[in-house]
Amino acid sequence: MLNSMVMSHPAVDCASANVFFTNKLGVETDCSDVYHDINSGDYSFVLVDVRAPEAYRKSHAITAINIPSADITGEQLAKYAKNTLFVVYCWGPGCNAAIKAAIKISGLGFAVKEMLGGIHYWEDLERYPVIRHQG
Repeated sequence: MLNSMVMSHPAVDCASANVFFTNKLGVETDCSDVYHDINSGDYSFVLVDVRAPEAYRKSHAITAINIPSADITGEQLAKYAKNTLFVVYCWGPGCNAAIKAAIKISGLGFAVKEMLGGIHYWEDLERYPVIRHQG
């Protein structure tokens, strides 16, 4: 008999799996969905690059603003309506700055999603357009 690592914990029932995966999409999105909405003219969210200003200037996703994770405060977000959805990203899967930013933003009462893959997936894997600031 095989000793399955996959089956060492049985799959949950379908209803539980459905709730889990639905909730997961409530807090994350991906580069493809973000780019699709930008291309379609759907600006129902604010795309936020939460890396340091120097990294943002080197390369950031089109339409993204820069609010470094450490700088997110209520005063910083006061200019946005409370029903604003923020989509945050950082370097990529090995960086947790987007998660730290999402904790702060949700703690301030705003909806937030993490863009999976960060700028690495956006620029290097998907080859979506970026903006670079010289100097």
